[in-house]
Amino acid sequence: MMSEAIKPVLDGWFTTGDKPHLLGSQCANCKTYYFPKLESFCRNPDCDSSQFAIVELSRTGTLWSFTNACYKPPEPYVAAEPFEPYAIAAVELAKEKMVVLGQVVTGVGVEQLKAGLKMELVVETVPDADDPAGKLVWKWKPMAGEAA
Repeated sequence: MMSEAIKPVLDGWFTTGDKPHLLGSQCANCKTYYFPKLESFCRNPDCDSSQFAIVELSRTGTLWSFTNACYKPPEPYVAAEPFEPYAIAAVELAKEKMVVLGQVVTGVGVEQLKAGLKMELVVETVPDADDPAGKLVWKWKPMAGEAA
């Protein structure tokens, strides 16, 4: 379990703990899900609602696509030194059927991924220029028993 003293990189975007969730919104009228949270007006062209509920989105999904980040991203991103390439996953959430991007956990590269893998949301620490403890961020991890 992550230390409560380590802060999230983005407040209000995800929960922490043993079973973290992304925080999204759901239109009260048409039931469309959004991530990040939407609180102004529904983007569904058949809906004119402006009422939303904040919801915990699915923790699991299916790997839709992935890529390798082989370059050090520009500021304000803070990368560990020396820079190590990492995988980025596009995961279709189980219930909501929406695709959410995120880094893949440390130690899992593109050679270990394939479209269709079952993935779960976890929280890991990433470097932060203003905090030596780093910050918490959501990442995707292949579920137990899944292999490319």
